[in-house]
Amino acid sequence: MIRARGLVKRFGDFIAVDAIDFELHRGEAFGFLGPNGAGKSSTMRMIGCVSPPTEGELSILGLDPVADGPAIRARLGVVPQEDTLDLELTVRENLLVYGRYFGLSRDEIRERTARLLDAVWDRLFRLKQQGVTLILTTHYMDEAEQLCDRLVVMDRGKFAAEGSPRELIERYSTPEVLELRFDPDRHQIAAEKLGGVPAERQEVLADRILLYVTDGDITLGRVRALGLEPLTSLVRRSTLEDVFLRLTGRRLED
Repeated sequence: MIRARGLVKRFGDFIAVDAIDFELHRGEAFGFLGPNGAGKSSTMRMIGCVSPPTEGELSILGLDPVADGPAIRARLGVVPQEDTLDLELTVRENLLVYGRYFGLSRDEIRERTARLLDAVWDRLFRLKQQGVTLILTTHYMDEAEQLCDRLVVMDRGKFAAEGSPRELIERYSTPEVLELRFDPDRHQIAAEKLGGVPAERQEVLADRILLYVTDGDITLGRVRALGLEPLTSLVRRSTLEDVFLRLTGRRLED
């Protein structure tokens, strides 16, 4: 469905997308994961045929996005993460406007609107079950883990990793994460003492300390054995956000 080779997007001297390669197959749900400035939006704009590539090859539905932009756009549907609706219109009126852009009759728009307003986010799950090809770019880990067959972690215009959500978590993180919060005055002291607790790695964030381990409950017992009593503790499974933190040293919201 989509094939990119050495795809580059520059804005002056700034390289937003830096020679990436990927393929998207029919019926696949493919995700771009990364923080603001990673290059996701620039990549999506090239795929949506609203911003031409600076360099490299890009084929969409077997067509050239530069020469065949209108034909490609006619076969794509775009849903923004946040709404871009006209605040002076109701939701139904906004959908009427967009439907008319695509040449739909008013009766057909009314019928589709009634169905779609009942669907919300479940619509994407149903489209996936029907074999519709999906491309997602999101900050929300639950969405990516539940919807994506395969995704890429993108940072500073490049791909840092690629695979299914489960593959990436198994490859770059641990089964469990122990999250600890301490009094701000003891945060750094606690982090230093926790260096003696067996863990694959430790992440000291501004508001909490993360210990990446196989068994969080056992690790919490070891923490308390050092005389450290956190204000709060949480044992959870690893997520894609932990993968991103491991690969880039940043959280998705940074």
